[in-house]
Amino acid sequence: MQIEFLGTGAGSPSKQRNVSSLALKLLEERKAIWLFDVGEATQHQILRTTIRPRKIEKIFITHLHGDHIFGLPGLLSSRSFQGGDEPLTIYGPKGIKEYVQVALRVSESRLSYPLKFVELTDDGEIFRDATFTVSAKRLDHKIACFGYRIEEHDHPGELQVEKLQALGVPAGPVYGQLKAGQTVTLPDGRTLDGHDFIGAPQKGRIVTILGDTRKTKAALTLAAHADVLVHESTFAKNEARLAHNYYHSTSAQAAQVAKQAQVGQLLLNHISARYVGKAATQLAYQVREIFPATRVVKDFEEIDIPLK
Repeated sequence: MQIEFLGTGAGSPSKQRNVSSLALKLLEERKAIWLFDVGEATQHQILRTTIRPRKIEKIFITHLHGDHIFGLPGLLSSRSFQGGDEPLTIYGPKGIKEYVQVALRVSESRLSYPLKFVELTDDGEIFRDATFTVSAKRLDHKIACFGYRIEEHDHPGELQVEKLQALGVPAGPVYGQLKAGQTVTLPDGRTLDGHDFIGAPQKGRIVTILGDTRKTKAALTLAAHADVLVHESTFAKNEARLAHNYYHSTSAQAAQVAKQAQVGQLLLNHISARYVGKAATQLAYQVREIFPATRVVKDFEEIDIPLK
């Protein structure tokens, strides 16, 4: 599991940062990629990575401001040309369906794959399958905006081979049966219960990805004990009043959320164009006394999220 940042800027693109988009790469877990926001020129950014649009399985939109959605119609169209024929689901606030459908209709674009929409109006679980659960919660922004909590289900424990070898159980199909939790009778008459030879489950990972927001209790709920929190940092530590007026957060407010939620790592993005070079890096240095594991991410930076 990795996060690759395709755009880390706020409002409009700059020479250093494109507008909002990131990819949660789940290639080992489910051979798929999930996108979060699709700002202008996201497909151009993807061309500079190893990401294949046909692998994009889900797109989660935090809110309908242009710097988070203007790249969506183009990406959807290009996915058809690049061999994408698997269904794709778009999650987002009410209005995302109309936006996409109007853009495709007016441009006479035809997709080669089924497109499904899940429009969000309330907080709660929005997706669950055998490997992941995704929850959404409304944040505090000028328009309806959601944050997402992605929870990986625990991995089954490993078969304790050493324990079986100590009992003189030879390797073979019986190992697979025991790992599946079955009860097996050996040729010598001994009966073994597979559950006695499986280790403790391996804890799944939690990733929280927030849209634009003021400081809000909803962020704490979404981020609780997450391995990684992606939080906007449109303004510097000492600009709380400005952040509040524009419905955004400071780097200090993001660090406070990370500390209170006891996350593993805080990644600051949605950086205003006023912070260039060292000034952008300082957004993290200013708040490490609040939360040490803080960093400002850049376009094309990839963060690995290992299993515990």
